[in-house]
Amino acid sequence: MTQTSDTSPALDTDALANTACEHDPYDYVILPGFVKANALPDIHETYPEIDQSGSFPYHSLEYGEAFSSLLDELQGPAMRAAIEKVFDVDLTDRPTTVTVRGRCQRKDGRIHQDSTEKIITVLVYMNPAWEESGGRLRVLCSDKNLEDYAAEVPPAEGTLLAFRRSDTSHHGHKPFEGQRRVLQLNWVTSDKFARREQRRHAISAFFKRFRR
Repeated sequence: MTQTSDTSPALDTDALANTACEHDPYDYVILPGFVKANALPDIHETYPEIDQSGSFPYHSLEYGEAFSSLLDELQGPAMRAAIEKVFDVDLTDRPTTVTVRGRCQRKDGRIHQDSTEKIITVLVYMNPAWEESGGRLRVLCSDKNLEDYAAEVPPAEGTLLAFRRSDTSHHGHKPFEGQRRVLQLNWVTSDKFARREQRRHAISAFFKRFRR
């Protein structure tokens, strides 16, 4: 576990709160540098070791102090307030779910939209650099064509993409296989759904480890 005396926030929630929300083709915001540069080395060092594809509940993983602090900030009041301002939404008493990815397989990234129980999706990327053409998430204009997009987000370290779930919030990316670190935070409609998602990801993580 990495020890650090720097207790300043790792997330630039002030910058997020003052970033304009895009509305076409749906509500979204992109913010490079959301994770502050001085926090990145410790977070990289304490990021959980994940050698398989898929999403893992954070409580099923082993990680260090800096990564733990990052999780706390993501689920903290400053983050919620920033998202509420950006999307003009009240998230009071809305539960959250957080999953972590470490690797991508070629079948990942197919065009999809999130389930109706999700209100806001936040993706925070933690890859030191990204030169690949694949793995760059696209804000899509339809569910038919991956090349018809409004924005493309390289999953470079510290970059945030957040969007409001809607019937048009289609997204996806070109195929990529290899390390692709990302945290996903969701505000969801109910505790029941949050518990169901945690169980689903936990069971999936168990069988991935069992097969390995």
